[in-house]
Amino acid sequence: MKRRILALLLALLATQIGSLVSPAYACGCGAMIPDGTSRIGVERETSVVRWDGHTEQIVMRFTVRGDAKRAAWIMPVPGRATVERSDAALFTELGELTGPEHRTRTYFWPRNKDWPFSSTSGDTAAAPPPRAAEAQVGVVGREQLGDFDVARLTATDPAALRNWLEDNGFKLPDGLAAELKPYVDQKWEYVAVRLAPREKGRSLLGSLDPLLIRFDSDRLVYPMRLSRLAKTPQSLGLYVLADHRMEPASRIGGAAPEVTFAGTVTPYGALTSLTGGKQTFLTAIDQRFPQPGLIDGDHVLRATAADTPYRRYVYHDELSTVGGVPTWILTVTGALLLALAALGAVLLRARHRRARS
Repeated sequence: MKRRILALLLALLATQIGSLVSPAYACGCGAMIPDGTSRIGVERETSVVRWDGHTEQIVMRFTVRGDAKRAAWIMPVPGRATVERSDAALFTELGELTGPEHRTRTYFWPRNKDWPFSSTSGDTAAAPPPRAAEAQVGVVGREQLGDFDVARLTATDPAALRNWLEDNGFKLPDGLAAELKPYVDQKWEYVAVRLAPREKGRSLLGSLDPLLIRFDSDRLVYPMRLSRLAKTPQSLGLYVLADHRMEPASRIGGAAPEVTFAGTVTPYGALTSLTGGKQTFLTAIDQRFPQPGLIDGDHVLRATAADTPYRRYVYHDELSTVGGVPTWILTVTGALLLALAALGAVLLRARHRRARS
């Protein structure tokens, strides 16, 4: 019996150790591959998409966790792409534009925190080049962008992409190679990025610097298929800048997309680099993927039937006042004074009647 218990404990321990050293990869629109036995996971992917009907621009920022000091990231793109660093202030500005509007609601009668129940007034709620033998992978461009070594590739076979990754110190998981085949069949290209902080010993953790990827496209597409390999629920935040309000054509296996903002905005700051400073329609979309394995394609976004604006509101309740004095006190005091005046008039009339009689 003791031997059985010991064997069971050893099996459980082996399972736990295996889960710690197995690499975690996949994110919302590409594949994130750590080196060796390191772990990396994408907690949140936030992207800004600008489409003018001909050219698509995607600014991506990942929030990652794990202990990996190096990682590779692959993103399929439908055409020849250019890559450059972007400004993190872009996301701050979009947060300000799309954040909920705060409004104040007043109430008449005092509540728990108002006088005379309390003394407090107010109640507020609140890398090295590829091998020459790899003719199936073409490197169409390579740039060093801060902590990112970016290679723009063409590949006619997933195995060729596997070789390129291995030459750069990474191993392409078998499942990811199979998921890349549909892109190869459609003659898509890839953006392959080596993430290696220039500061020695620093792990890839927290929000990474955003990258801007630009390519020609006759439709607004956001690659998501590779995210089906993720082992944990995925979260996607998408800011879409276009001529009209946009919506995903389908759920692609996730929860219903939630629109958190829709409306015409005037870009400022870092946003002007994407829009040229012109007014544009901004749609902010959040979507959860509780079971990533159900993802069955890429997001294709289309214009809605009408450019209906939408905004969230946060209401703060405050006691109604006039000149700093609660309205209910003025009203009650006024009512008492009127009652006293009426009573005085009645008593005065009664006195006059008695005097006459």
